Amino acid sequence: MKSIKITLEQNIDAENLKQILLQIKGVASIEIIDDENPESELKKAFAKTKEQLKTGDYETLVNDIFDIITKNNSKK
Repeated sequence: MKSIKITLEQNIDAENLKQILLQIKGVASIEIIDDENPESELKKAFAKTKEQLKTGDYETLVNDIFDIITKNNSKK
């Protein structure tokens, strides 16, 4: 998988840009990351976890947790 990092100005509507980019052939997904508000990432992670538990997607949930643990250990 390849990815692109785009840095946006403060006053841009990121949701509209996301919708435009999703219309491009070959774009699988877009994630908006707010470096100034890391709490929003935590909220997204908890929401994703709740959905995975509701749908019984335990394998993906365990894999996500494993990825987080291994990424944190590799930074030390």
